[in-house]
Amino acid sequence: MDEERVEWSDLPKELLPTIGKSLDTRIDIVRFRSVCNSWRSSIPSNNSPRFPLKFPNPYLPTSATQAQAPAYLCESTIYRIQRLNPSTSSNKAWLVKVEQDSNSGGKLRFFDPISNRRTRYPNKTLNLLDFRVIELTKAYTLRYKVRAGSTTSTNEIEQVVSVRDSSILCVTKVVMFPNSPWTNVNDSAVFVIFGAGILGFAKSGAESLTVVDDNDVVEYDDIIVYKGQFYVIDTLGNVSWIDNSSLKLVPYSPPLCGLGSQKHLVDSCGALYVVDRYFNKERRRVEHTNRHFRDCDGPKVVDFKVYKLDEEWGRWELEKSLGDRAFVLGNDCCLSISAEEFTGYKRNCIYFNDQNETHVFNLEDSSFGDLQDIHPSWLRSYLL
Repeated sequence: MDEERVEWSDLPKELLPTIGKSLDTRIDIVRFRSVCNSWRSSIPSNNSPRFPLKFPNPYLPTSATQAQAPAYLCESTIYRIQRLNPSTSSNKAWLVKVEQDSNSGGKLRFFDPISNRRTRYPNKTLNLLDFRVIELTKAYTLRYKVRAGSTTSTNEIEQVVSVRDSSILCVTKVVMFPNSPWTNVNDSAVFVIFGAGILGFAKSGAESLTVVDDNDVVEYDDIIVYKGQFYVIDTLGNVSWIDNSSLKLVPYSPPLCGLGSQKHLVDSCGALYVVDRYFNKERRRVEHTNRHFRDCDGPKVVDFKVYKLDEEWGRWELEKSLGDRAFVLGNDCCLSISAEEFTGYKRNCIYFNDQNETHVFNLEDSSFGDLQDIHPSWLRSYLL
């Protein structure tokens, strides 16, 4: 007996809101609403908070300049973009970070996901009907506003500077969760690592940042959202998950005991990894003001070690291979990708930024190399 086929546009209208609100990325919502008029009207176009959002400055003002520098939470999205029916033989995807510029009518700005530098592509409008676009993850950063004068409107960000490049603020990581398009911003939690590895917490509308673990000895290196929960790692390799209600740190695994100087957390195919970064000399921190510090230039990366958590046995396993995966250690986000799918990326490699330059580390032979062109050939031909 032949099964009766039903057109997508003929689905019961009462099911459409349930289906639509199960989508957790903006690009999927756009696709859903483009099916037909009934689907378009079943869910709103955009129910997500508009960025940038005002956020508590992690540092107490110690000067007139700092007092005039409110912090803002900014969001960017990392996409996998692939050309449909390309004219070239290669059809590998483009890994790119995209940020919406609220000061220019919502125009999109494109960045390199490793160095966070503005990319020269694209210089004209991309027709999304020509591409397959998949959202991989979101990244967050804190920026602050520098007022040019007393007449500057407080509702505008006339000059936005990354806190990572500022002598006033030093924030190494920001994470927000939940962050789906249906999330009310007041229900989202934001954690930041700033200064000398201090872990802070705040919600939208808060006047100040709460220090989660006021321990002068412990310094935190990284924090991620893993399986819907916040996880943080300190410089000694202790991984803990954070109880959102009490802001208590709960040990998640035995100490890693890695000898590297900087540790990154990476979620790869549902497993938790730690990438331990080794420098040729100690990562020195110079006191900025009280407990506020900033990293000094100088140390150079000389090695990486990768560990995978064996949840069954509760131990860390040293990994010699990432298989077909590549790890991207961005300034504000770490992620794992399938190297075969993207232009310029190789399997079993770690891509990272060091001393303002992008490098590649091959885990198989512990060799370093330079980054290849990560812009696919179809992108250049499309924009000609």
